[in-house]
Amino acid sequence: MDSNASEKNVPVSKAYQKNVDYINRQLGVPDSFDIVLREMSIGGKRVAIYSVNGLVDSHVVSYILEVLVGLERSDLIVNSLDKLVKGNIVNLQVSEVKTMDKVFYFVLSGPMAILVEGQDRAIIVDVRAYPARQPQEPDIERVTRGSRDGFTETLVVNTALIRRRLRDPKLRMKLVQVGGRSKTDVCISYIEDVTNLELVKELHKEIQAIKIDGIPMAEKSVEEFILGSKYWNPYPRVRYTERPDVAAIHLLQGYVVMLVDTSPSVMIAPATFWSHVQHAEEYRQEPSVGAYLRWIRFGGIFAAVFLLPLWLGAALNPQLLPDWLQFISPIQPTKIPLLAQVLMAEFGVDLLRMATIHTPSPLASALGLIAAFMFGDIAIKVGLFIPEVVVYMAIAAVGTFATPSYELGLANRLARLFLILMTGLLNFPGFGIGAAMWFFLLWRTESFGVPYLWPLLPMDIKALGAVLVRSPVPIKNQRPSILKPQDQDRQP
Repeated sequence: MDSNASEKNVPVSKAYQKNVDYINRQLGVPDSFDIVLREMSIGGKRVAIYSVNGLVDSHVVSYILEVLVGLERSDLIVNSLDKLVKGNIVNLQVSEVKTMDKVFYFVLSGPMAILVEGQDRAIIVDVRAYPARQPQEPDIERVTRGSRDGFTETLVVNTALIRRRLRDPKLRMKLVQVGGRSKTDVCISYIEDVTNLELVKELHKEIQAIKIDGIPMAEKSVEEFILGSKYWNPYPRVRYTERPDVAAIHLLQGYVVMLVDTSPSVMIAPATFWSHVQHAEEYRQEPSVGAYLRWIRFGGIFAAVFLLPLWLGAALNPQLLPDWLQFISPIQPTKIPLLAQVLMAEFGVDLLRMATIHTPSPLASALGLIAAFMFGDIAIKVGLFIPEVVVYMAIAAVGTFATPSYELGLANRLARLFLILMTGLLNFPGFGIGAAMWFFLLWRTESFGVPYLWPLLPMDIKALGAVLVRSPVPIKNQRPSILKPQDQDRQP
């Protein structure tokens, strides 16, 4: 889809009334109650001021109006109004535009537009005051020690949170508008002499090529456009974070960070499978503690994908188990096939997860008690589940929730479901085939030219060691080799 809402490159005319009539028709004045038009006469010249109610700071607007009303005709004889505005409003950003599409973009973004009789350009004064919440610690990426601020839905706040941590003059914030109608701001952030500029050019080109009316789903819509045709691959090929410190450390390592206005989540590219299994908490503790936490997390992720299918295969073939593993086979006779029980448990956990998301906070505890009572006790007593299904499903669910990346956890849930079906239908050979297909999918996946399983495949021993063991910061002084530009080997 593309927008034909307004003509492109219509110039601002010197005819005052022509400009006002055109803008009023395009913006729906006075039908749109939030588009504010103030008309006045300053020094004998008619002036029209456009703004959006709710996006401007009313105190600053009042100050500007006082400055304009105080101008005399003699002032306008010596200087034009735009020079007087720039000279009198020194603490605000003032610029000029010569086309109507720019006027619409700025007005609908929050700045105020001033059109003066006889002038073929509009004066833009930045008086934005977006409705915004304070930076708060994100729910998904909590840490026991460390900064408690997080990205918000306002782009300028998010860029400021990054600038606060990286006072590098080479840090770039490149702005692109996406959406024929929405004109949503997308910021590409990178460090010029650290990042591979070819990757930046590729991302900039892909974002500029997006043709759609709007992106109300913000960063997710942008991701689906720039990642190409592999829409049905469940594994995330960009990393999401709501923590400014995580975004800053990735910028220092040569990654590109993409911020979308109206979204508190930013995208980090490229991303590998191992990018999604690290957490800020590991770097807020001692290196030995961080390494221990990382391996516990690896164990949880492994259990989330493989434990339930492996148990299902063992339960369907107890004769294959050695004596020391006989305890994992079902003790009670089953009234419902094991595959059906496991599938019902999987869908039940997903249903509970969705219900928890949509349940008001005061009722969430009650929902958890009801679900635990029904799934854990009653379901076993009536013969819907055997105890082993509940136990192993609970372990797999805990492993899923221990995954730092919510997107990777969802992808692993689908992989587990696929392995369960293969194992239930074909026993252990089905599990082997399913695991090989899962590994082949990861091996064939790429993120902006970077292999998804790097540094495991292709093998990079030094980088793989940094993934497996949380290294102390003083000795972790090399950027990922796969991200380095040609002939560049700077220290972070």
